[in-house]
Amino acid sequence: MSDFEKDVLTGLSQSPKRISSRYFYDQNGDAIFQQITKLPEYYLTKAENEILRKEALIEHLKTYFKNDLDIYELGAGDGTKTRILLKNLKNHGLDFHYFPIDISSSVLAELVENLSSEFERETIQPIQGTYFETLEKINRKGKRKKLILFLGSNIGNLLHPEAIKFLSRLEDCLYYGDQVMIGFDLVKDPKTILRAYDDPQKVTSRFNKNLLVRINRELNGNFKLDRFEHQAVYNPESGTCSSYLISLEDQVVEVSDEIFSFYKWETIHTEISQKYTHKVINWLAEKSGLKSVANFRDSQAFFADYLFIKNKIDVPYC
Repeated sequence: MSDFEKDVLTGLSQSPKRISSRYFYDQNGDAIFQQITKLPEYYLTKAENEILRKEALIEHLKTYFKNDLDIYELGAGDGTKTRILLKNLKNHGLDFHYFPIDISSSVLAELVENLSSEFERETIQPIQGTYFETLEKINRKGKRKKLILFLGSNIGNLLHPEAIKFLSRLEDCLYYGDQVMIGFDLVKDPKTILRAYDDPQKVTSRFNKNLLVRINRELNGNFKLDRFEHQAVYNPESGTCSSYLISLEDQVVEVSDEIFSFYKWETIHTEISQKYTHKVINWLAEKSGLKSVANFRDSQAFFADYLFIKNKIDVPYC
């Protein structure tokens, strides 16, 4: 039984029901998400792209790393966002090597192909593997300074306790002098946030429902898409935006020969996207053994990329 099958069957057996957002990204989900990033309501990509073009960010990296820069990226996707930063570094005369890390060889092959027209092949060195296993292996080989990227507000898919665990694990894999750059979606007008996750064109709805399409295709499910509705909810007190699929009627669904009952208006929780204040970001860093050394925001202060270092001098466990 695959992880996908186990997690879906477990999640649909719970109350309330849930499916992890990690399963959004099959081939069709990737394509729909690229459409989302181009929507006028989806501010996140545009805001971070603006930050990655900032001269102040490049000057910070140039001053700190000199001309000895190894860049490792966790969750690089197709490389569209990272290309902006790499091109900016190249235009400023910085020598670097870029190591995108992903468990999928096909994703890495696509990324290399997308970047090959602008960068030398030896500059882009993909590494297939999980995030932390890869970083552990790198640290055992040498102590060159690293810049680790975790962009796109991926950290926002984790509730605060999970984020602290993730960041603490990341801190364990750093040498003193390494820097980590993490994207954070900042708190803002709740209406702006909701429009980004429930656009009038219903592209986000198709993205959410693609989970059901994938279950039908890969797990022999019989979900009827027109019997479920996408719903995004934002809690400004906690800064949590949640996405759900809501059953529009009492119904029974079969997945992998198992039967699941839904009552009318029952939910499947599919995603959280956390929004942050600067106070919360620094609190997460402190709890994880990291220290903020710089941050850069877009012109509307919708988004921020923070750079962190290890808060104490020691040798990592890995």
